[in-house]
Amino acid sequence: MVRKVYIIIVVLMTSLSAFAQIGNNQDVLEIKGTVKGRENYVPISGVRVSTDKGTYTTTNALGEFNIKASIGDVLIIEGAELETVRYPIKSDEKVDVLVEGYKNGTPSKKEKRGISGAMTNLRDHQRFLDSATVYKKTDFEKSIDFIARSIEPLGSSGNKRELSSSLRALGEIYMIHGQYDLAIDNLKDALAAQESNETKVMLGQAYVLTSDYENAIVTLEPLVEVKNMVPYQRILLFETLGDANKGLSHLDKAQDYYQEGLLIAEKNQVSPKEIDLSSKIADVFASEDKVIEAEGFYQNSLSLSKQVAPERLIQESEKVADFYNQKNRYDDEIQLRKKNLNELEQLPKTTLAKEEKFGTLKDTITSQRINYKIANAYIAQDKLDEAIPYLEKSIVEADKDDDLAVQKDATRKLSEVYRNKGDYTKALESYQDYVAVVDSLYVRKEQEISRASRFNREIANTQNRISSLEQDRELSQSKYSLAVTEQQLYEETSKRQKWIIYSLVFGIAFMAITAFLYYRSNKQQKLANNLLALKSLRTQMNPHFIFNALNSVNNYIAKSDERSANRFLSEFSVLMRSVLENSEEDFIPLAKELELLELYVKLEHSRFSDKFDFEIEVENQIDVDAFQIPPMLLQPYIENAIWHGLRYKDEKGFLKIRVKQITNDMLEICIEDNGIGRKKSAELKTTNQKKQKSKGMGNIQKRIQILNDMYKNRVDVSITDLNDDKTGTRVSLKLKKQ
Repeated sequence: MVRKVYIIIVVLMTSLSAFAQIGNNQDVLEIKGTVKGRENYVPISGVRVSTDKGTYTTTNALGEFNIKASIGDVLIIEGAELETVRYPIKSDEKVDVLVEGYKNGTPSKKEKRGISGAMTNLRDHQRFLDSATVYKKTDFEKSIDFIARSIEPLGSSGNKRELSSSLRALGEIYMIHGQYDLAIDNLKDALAAQESNETKVMLGQAYVLTSDYENAIVTLEPLVEVKNMVPYQRILLFETLGDANKGLSHLDKAQDYYQEGLLIAEKNQVSPKEIDLSSKIADVFASEDKVIEAEGFYQNSLSLSKQVAPERLIQESEKVADFYNQKNRYDDEIQLRKKNLNELEQLPKTTLAKEEKFGTLKDTITSQRINYKIANAYIAQDKLDEAIPYLEKSIVEADKDDDLAVQKDATRKLSEVYRNKGDYTKALESYQDYVAVVDSLYVRKEQEISRASRFNREIANTQNRISSLEQDRELSQSKYSLAVTEQQLYEETSKRQKWIIYSLVFGIAFMAITAFLYYRSNKQQKLANNLLALKSLRTQMNPHFIFNALNSVNNYIAKSDERSANRFLSEFSVLMRSVLENSEEDFIPLAKELELLELYVKLEHSRFSDKFDFEIEVENQIDVDAFQIPPMLLQPYIENAIWHGLRYKDEKGFLKIRVKQITNDMLEICIEDNGIGRKKSAELKTTNQKKQKSKGMGNIQKRIQILNDMYKNRVDVSITDLNDDKTGTRVSLKLKKQ
């Protein structure tokens, strides 16, 4: 009867599951996308977009659509004038479909206004973005203002690609002007709008500029496996990874990335990057004190610089001169810097301005700075007279260019030179000039701090404006999505009727399941009672076992045998830990139970070594790991054999535990002792002991009864006399495989 009820319920549930599959796909996603003409990228309205599962919709005036589908479904885009396109859905990302055959037809006035407005917005966005690019290095305020204006026309129809490009440009502007935290925030927002390798590379560069090398590596390393990157992006990727690893002092990795980037630059003839990477490779070699390799790559960067521009040659020559300075090759340094001075004098004054790369001002190449470095090289050689003219020239040119930083350093150095020469008058004059320059520099720094404070406030205001625009855009997009959802609600109405039918079927199934559950609850209640009883019996076993074991420890202590007591306690603690670990289990592997029994018998043997020997025999062909046994089931029988059988024997007795295979699914575990036997043991008990039935044996019998009731007679125990004269005891436990 029970089996019939169960079959009926399974059939009902299967039917319900089959009904529920109609029109109800799992993991249904809302796929957003656009349909545009391949020839002119004009949005196309009124195009039917459907799936191979039957769901359909049409594009709006902006060529946009929203449709519910699952990954693996196929979008079908079709129209009267269009070539049908089938697009497999691989993720929930936005779908941009380009179709052929669109000739603009004769759209309605409303459609024309929608398409025209969308195209105008996109043109305005690109126009403002181009303007921001023009001013990004020269006018910070104008550039970020144009970025904000480029986001405004996007509105609710803002393509995420256009939004991402605006945020990426804003991040680049912040990097150029040293606002790295803002750059990172906006580049992350750009990635959230649309994934882009270019944005990731730029984000990695921003992390390097903030010395966050770990995040730079985490961001960029996955791009190494990307195959479709343009060569220049790939060069930047390897260069930035090299910079990050160099910052972490992983020089070997940095060298490998630089070399990889240099190979791509040479293959694609990207000369500026060949120079940069050759110079950086030389820097790494120089930091490792590999002078020959460093000089070789420096010479390579100089050779490449000659083919690019004179000012680039001077910049690389100054790096080589710095390298000579680090290696104390002052004559080579002085010679190269003098050559650079001559080259610099032949260039227009404005040619070598500050070289900017994402806000990092490299060492400015000016005649006053070169003169100052030449003077320092002479001073390092203790050629003070040769150094003085170059210091004086550096001071004059710095004063002319209003370069207070170099003027300060050169004036202080000149005062020190005069002091070392013993000309204290000129040293004092130079020092007074130095103090005056420091005062001027201090005033200028205060002005710069004030300007920086005002500049930061302007940045914050502009960034707040951009953030507000983005929030407004997201709000408009949400409203637009809500309108589309309302339109789709009509399509959902028909599905509700189906769900009414499903509800009726479910009600019938629910009634059948309720009847089944009511029947099963009685069975489960009985099982719960058995489990509770088992837990209670196991809880009683542990204190009983501990009490008996501690009696042995007490005996050692009474005999003042401290060493034996300590050893017994150590082994007893191992046994107790295992017993407590298994105390919550109904069954444990037989192999584990045998290990615990062996440890227990050893402990008892150490207590009664003069009373018995023991042996544990397991047949070789038995797979003990395949059998499960209730924990601590055998221990009370072994305890009885030792304490009530062998302990009272006059001569030394023997305990044997034997495991043998009866059938493939059944084992027999025999516990045999040649002790005094059950009859004589009962005669030796005191009157009080006779009144108290053994708690351990009583618990074992109850556990076996409950377990056999739950698991269908898996355990069978019989106790007999070993010999005909009623001496010795044999316990036979038969155990079935689970």
